Amino acid sequence: MNRSDLQSEIRDLLRERNGILLAHYYQREEVQEIADFLGDSLALSIEAAQTEAEVIVFAGVHFMAESASILCPDKTVLLPHLDAGCPLADKITPGALEKARQRYPDAAVVTYINSSAEIKAHSDICCTSSNAVKVVKSLQDSRQILMIPDGNLARYVARFTDKEIIPWDGYCPFHHFVQPEEIARAKAEHPDALFIAHPECNAAVVEMADFVGSTSAMIEFCRTTEAKEIIVGTEIGIMTPLKKQNPEKIFISPSEHLVCQTMKMITLENILKSLKTMKPVVKVPEAIRIPAKRALDRMLAIR
Repeated sequence: MNRSDLQSEIRDLLRERNGILLAHYYQREEVQEIADFLGDSLALSIEAAQTEAEVIVFAGVHFMAESASILCPDKTVLLPHLDAGCPLADKITPGALEKARQRYPDAAVVTYINSSAEIKAHSDICCTSSNAVKVVKSLQDSRQILMIPDGNLARYVARFTDKEIIPWDGYCPFHHFVQPEEIARAKAEHPDALFIAHPECNAAVVEMADFVGSTSAMIEFCRTTEAKEIIVGTEIGIMTPLKKQNPEKIFISPSEHLVCQTMKMITLENILKSLKTMKPVVKVPEAIRIPAKRALDRMLAIR
């Protein structure tokens, strides 16, 4: 079955199942093309909470499907490939978090949405890369903040607050291992280009950026800037919406590291199979879902 036929059959099954397809910006182009909603973690969380569909097919990674299950316990959440996980989310365990809480008993725990449902359940509030600064500033009674599991995001947020930010020793591999030398080379090859970076990048790379922001913020920046060439410091999947929205501009990926292999596990074929079999289902147990939802609700309340 060719690409177009696969896409048509998926859309037909979504209508039949009263389902929607949510896709992250890092997904394959052919998946993005047929999504009902394309977005970053925060936008997809909000869409999951608001949809009236009975079935949510999540073209993303495991923690995203868990977030949809947390917010929509009455809906069927399908993750087409169960091995589509997040190496960053794996950087922390409930046991390690409990030890950190004992070490920093006065710290509020702010958990990046790129984390498991169980970790969210042990947290005070969640955040995304687009609202992390706002979330930290909202905690007026907390002077000490333990930010998990992305240390780079924590260090970036620390620039915008006088609170004590305690970063976790975790990172997103494809963002973290982009090197300043790669950015310098891209800048030398494209001297008129601006460089934009995701806050999950390491501090040395962030320092080189003309703009730092979440995927959605980067997309908005590219739409409004007058620059005609832009070096994009995040996963290559973002090139699909960037090129579609800005055909007159040139977008350059500075590094071969900027590919999330687990995001790329989701294919048209396994989306179709998932809709046909209504598997694999991601369902968060109530004992975890209820406290995890509290942390997500607190975040959504201040967006």
